Amino acid sequence: MYVLECVDGSLYTGYAVDVQARLAVHNAGRGAKYTRARLPVSLLAFAEFPTKHDAMHAEYVFKQLTRNEKDALLARASHSSLAEALAELLG
Repeated sequence: MYVLECVDGSLYTGYAVDVQARLAVHNAGRGAKYTRARLPVSLLAFAEFPTKHDAMHAEYVFKQLTRNEKDALLARASHSSLAEALAELLG
């Protein structure tokens, strides 16, 4: 699961097996429709999960947060990791 910051300051969350390759696809304009209109994007944080299901669940939980909650979680992740910050939410 990864979190991108778009040029307009908005956040985009997705999941991928290879986050760096997916970031390159986004910045090449071949990623999600949302990011194509907001290039360039930069990687803010990412977390690895054992299964696709776990990554998708973490993405869903992250997307349910308010922008302020997302910013707070990303700030916590900058001191440890996104996976550790998300662990509190995922229980």
